[in-house]
Amino acid sequence: MNSVHPHQQAETACCGSDCAVASAVSQPAVADATTVGSQRFRIANMDCASEESEIRRALEGMAGIRSLQFNLGDRELAIAADASALQQALEAIRRAGFKPESLDTDSSAAVAAGNSPRGFWMTWGKSLGALGLAMAAEGLAFALPDSQPIKGLGMVLAAAAIALSGFSVYGKGLAALRQGRLNINALMTVAVTGAFLIGQWPEAAMVMALYAIAEAIEARAVDRARGAIKSLLALAPEQAEVRQSDGSWERVGVKAVIVNATVRIRPGERVPLDGIVTLGQSAIDQSPVTGESLPVDKVPGDEVFAGTINQSGALEIRVTAPASDSTLARIIHAVEQAQSSRAPTQRFVDRFAAIYTPAVFMLAVAVALLMPWLMGLTWMQAAYKALVLLVIACPCALVISTPVTVVSGLAAAARRGILIKGGVYLENARKIKAVALDKTGTITEGKPRLVAFEAVDARVDPQVLEELAKSLAARSDHPVSKAIANGVSRAVQEVGEFQAVPGRGVQGMMEGQPYVLANHRWIEERGQCSAELEARLAVHEQAGRTVTLLASSERVMAICAVADTIKPSSAQAVADLKALGVMPVMLTGDNLATAQTVGTQAGISEVRGNLLPEDKLRAIGELQQRIGATAMTGDGINDAPALAQADIGFAMGGAGTHTAMEAADVVVMNDDLRRLPETIRLSKRTHAVLWQNIALALGIKLVFLLLAIFDDASMWMAVFADMGASLLVVFNGLRLLGKRAGK
Repeated sequence: MNSVHPHQQAETACCGSDCAVASAVSQPAVADATTVGSQRFRIANMDCASEESEIRRALEGMAGIRSLQFNLGDRELAIAADASALQQALEAIRRAGFKPESLDTDSSAAVAAGNSPRGFWMTWGKSLGALGLAMAAEGLAFALPDSQPIKGLGMVLAAAAIALSGFSVYGKGLAALRQGRLNINALMTVAVTGAFLIGQWPEAAMVMALYAIAEAIEARAVDRARGAIKSLLALAPEQAEVRQSDGSWERVGVKAVIVNATVRIRPGERVPLDGIVTLGQSAIDQSPVTGESLPVDKVPGDEVFAGTINQSGALEIRVTAPASDSTLARIIHAVEQAQSSRAPTQRFVDRFAAIYTPAVFMLAVAVALLMPWLMGLTWMQAAYKALVLLVIACPCALVISTPVTVVSGLAAAARRGILIKGGVYLENARKIKAVALDKTGTITEGKPRLVAFEAVDARVDPQVLEELAKSLAARSDHPVSKAIANGVSRAVQEVGEFQAVPGRGVQGMMEGQPYVLANHRWIEERGQCSAELEARLAVHEQAGRTVTLLASSERVMAICAVADTIKPSSAQAVADLKALGVMPVMLTGDNLATAQTVGTQAGISEVRGNLLPEDKLRAIGELQQRIGATAMTGDGINDAPALAQADIGFAMGGAGTHTAMEAADVVVMNDDLRRLPETIRLSKRTHAVLWQNIALALGIKLVFLLLAIFDDASMWMAVFADMGASLLVVFNGLRLLGKRAGK
């Protein structure tokens, strides 16, 4: 996964609460950083990259601090430091104007602060009170404009409204101006102060109050995008019914449940932890984790995942992972980490904003200085126009237009069991021109079974041959070997010097003799093929079966024919890919005849078989040159080189598989190949919304900039232009959450 170090990010000019999501997608999640010895703090007024920079500068050079990890989306900071250095760091943060609250000592209180009565007053009460004062000041100025006592009272009311709604804005704005940075707080500070000083105090008060209310509305809307991901946490129950040492059952917190503990899940309850079913049978609704629409039957030996729903029978499971490392927790963690990978459009917007804001600020200065000379305005009129331009100049709508859309897209995909590990992959999936598909486990079920066992060496008892084959197969994790081992009901011998040979088979010693369980290619390389054997193998291969041969050092002894059926969804997925203009290609290590049989069933015309991992790697490069952007779809382990070479790597069946989650750029949690075209369609929709938002933000800014320069735009219009555009792009981006991924 690609992550962006904070010092490598272009600092944008946005710094309201709306910028929190912009920063959230540029920072690693705190969950990734809370190493041993670190403590987490919530800093309510830290919501932008500039505040992060201020805190970093405040702590720069301080001895004893090992690491700082920022999660601006949640306004959290994790500090790994010695005890004495930690206290010094907290004092330095407070001196910089921030108020860190420990999440480790009172996490629940800190998290719930925004929902408490005090939290409501801090966010909405002050803003609404300021709006009332501003309206009173406006009313007095309109009713009695020439009355000096009324004017004095109105100024007091206006000042109170500004103080009530703009205290934090002024604090951040002055800090930004001291550091020579132009952000929304700096622009609002200059604009409101200037308007008050030139006698437009009612308008200054109303603008600040409206700005505070719009900022609060926008923050709630942005929280919905982040909340769509964090709401996944609520899927897993907080308690589990655990069997005690005396055989009794007790409900305890899931965080206290250890691996290998036995947990009971009643019908209708959610599964609290990942585990293996040890007793009972039931149907499990896995849609919260894998996106599967139909329940999945579970019997002893099957995996279940935290957050899924037990529908019918009671189950007992053996816990296989702690709550912090469940499949659900890893999904959430991976999506949060995905926010650190900035999409191409985001990087473009950041670079544009870094140029745009100073340019418009200089335009405002030019208006203030030149308008009296060029257009005969008074200095006060020219100053007022310049102040209006400063408010309009804020690039928040532009900056926020991309991250909220990307986060919404990532969340929409996660709800469908598609784990996209970065905004760059979400946006670039639309460019895919070809998809290379592994056969086993991707197009087919990946659970082959033994359909034929033929003795070739008539001098050996067939039962002995079955025993030899099963003994070798039982030592391997390969699906074909598992099918052979499960399909033969014989005892298992001890195998010495066992070795798996990638792309060929396995070998070992039994009763002092070497044996191999090999594919057709390896038998040819060993020089043990004959015309008669080839004819027998051809019958199986033409039927789409995978043949594995048991051989001694001298001769082939038996043929094992294994069949793997195509998934019901594969043909539809291939048809959907073709409809999107994407060319499907099968790349498999199986023999070409088997691959072509499966390819015909799936509707794939270009099929390549007998490929080693390095052959698949070369095939990906050739497809990229011949067709264009190419995705690779495999299991995330054997196909790792090809997944790395591809423009985007898709790992199938990531539920419960750590390696698959780390091997690819996109993880399909439920093995459903139809998620590929869904991802491409979602990418196209996300890209369209991104550019809709950019056009909205720039278009509205341009219209009001022209109005401010050549017409009679007011500060009211300016604040509506700025915050109205921000709200428009936020709600437009959130539309991605309202529809199924790719629909």
